[in-house]
Amino acid sequence: MSSADTARKHVLCAGIAVLDQVFRVANFPRPDVKTQASEFRTVNGGNAANAAVAISRLGARASFAGPLGGPAGEDAVGDAFLALAAREGIDCSACPRVDGAPTSISAICIDSRGERAIVNFRDDRLAAARPVNAAALVADADAVMADNRFPEFAAEVCRAARARRIPVVLDADEPRRDSNDLLAIVSHVVFSAEGLRATAGSDHLGRSLIDVSKRTPAFLAVTDGRNDVLWLDGGELRQVPAFAVDVVDTLGAGDTFHGAFALMLAEGRNERDAMRVAAAAAALKCTRYGGILGAPTRAEVEAFLAARD
Repeated sequence: MSSADTARKHVLCAGIAVLDQVFRVANFPRPDVKTQASEFRTVNGGNAANAAVAISRLGARASFAGPLGGPAGEDAVGDAFLALAAREGIDCSACPRVDGAPTSISAICIDSRGERAIVNFRDDRLAAARPVNAAALVADADAVMADNRFPEFAAEVCRAARARRIPVVLDADEPRRDSNDLLAIVSHVVFSAEGLRATAGSDHLGRSLIDVSKRTPAFLAVTDGRNDVLWLDGGELRQVPAFAVDVVDTLGAGDTFHGAFALMLAEGRNERDAMRVAAAAAALKCTRYGGILGAPTRAEVEAFLAARD
């Protein structure tokens, strides 16, 4: 499919938005010791918001809907998030702003191995927000990607999208049981390893996928960092190989995977092909420092895959 065709696809991402303050350090900070960072960036964060950036970088149309603090002009974190999203060409016009609550924010350290340590603040008042008109939000969407941080907000969007019979991908990343109802609403679920273990109550990822399949007819898969992606095909466990790369920064890799996967489904790819493209996009992101700013372009992903065919 040509890049012109891809550009006509629209993926709506629903869930959490975070302003990430990212520090690059040799080693994670220790108590009572000052740690000097070699680089610092302020970037957009949050599962669904990051996925929107990844989708936009891949050449498609991306929009984001999720609760922000407010009001505009008083919540500086939310204002900064919107400014950064606008630079990426992401439509955030459907984001409700919750007066008196701050937008979520994180302080993140990336060490010399590319691993991350995150301190996050999320105000509970944001969870009360709801989309103004979920049906209108998804009216021209070709797919929806939602995270489980604000499950009631996401549920309204997912139901409206399912009514239109478009792909609805759930990023079941956060270990939380109050979002389990989303499993029955969406068409595709891609867990993080941590999220799947918490949902199934087991450390065995393959067995956990099979157990969760008894609760939902959705397509199920799980990502596990450097390890292969596991997924269920007619009740049988399958694998999509992860790509070996020199890791610089893992921040935003899972979100890149989810965004790319949703976009590939919007383009009509089958799940296995969609996961291979998503794994390539996530691998490329890991080779670059800067969180979601390392998300690759469509041409970069295609070249990466062509070199490995």
